[in-house]
Amino acid sequence: MTLLQDQLSTVSDVTAEQRAQRLSDAGAAWGERIAADPSAAALTYRVTGKGVGSVATEIRAGKHRFLVDEPGALAGDDVAPSPVEYALGALVSCQVVVFRLYAQALGLTIDEIEITAEGDLDVRKLLGIDETGRAGFHDVRVAVRITGPDAEERYEELRRVVDEHCPVLDLFANPVPTSGGLV
Repeated sequence: MTLLQDQLSTVSDVTAEQRAQRLSDAGAAWGERIAADPSAAALTYRVTGKGVGSVATEIRAGKHRFLVDEPGALAGDDVAPSPVEYALGALVSCQVVVFRLYAQALGLTIDEIEITAEGDLDVRKLLGIDETGRAGFHDVRVAVRITGPDAEERYEELRRVVDEHCPVLDLFANPVPTSGGLV
């Protein structure tokens, strides 16, 4: 599928200095914006999905579009990652952003970062076989590999800061009031 290839081809390479400057500039701009108007810190995100194919969904998020599907064993056409794979992907990508943001703030250097997330899900609730378990993940493990010149203890400190500030990790770790209905 070319969708992922197209998305990756638009991500530009940046030097460590360019990344540091962009992170510093963004942090300063947000700091000024929020200092001038604290309500500027409150953001609302909107994503719309439309059913396509067997059980796939075309997601629109701002100017971006992407597909979500299921494997054939769950009635899908297997043309894109599943919703739970995207959830893990959201966790991993948010962690990368927050690691880079706080490494910059703490004066640490990240030469390379790779994060893997694994989640265990029991499909019995999803399929209506057993109503006693959870429908979602019952365990998620995140492994972070960072290379850089700083002491391992500093990267461990960074990990603790990231875990406190990562919005998607917060979604996984804490219940979020959610409402919905037919419109």
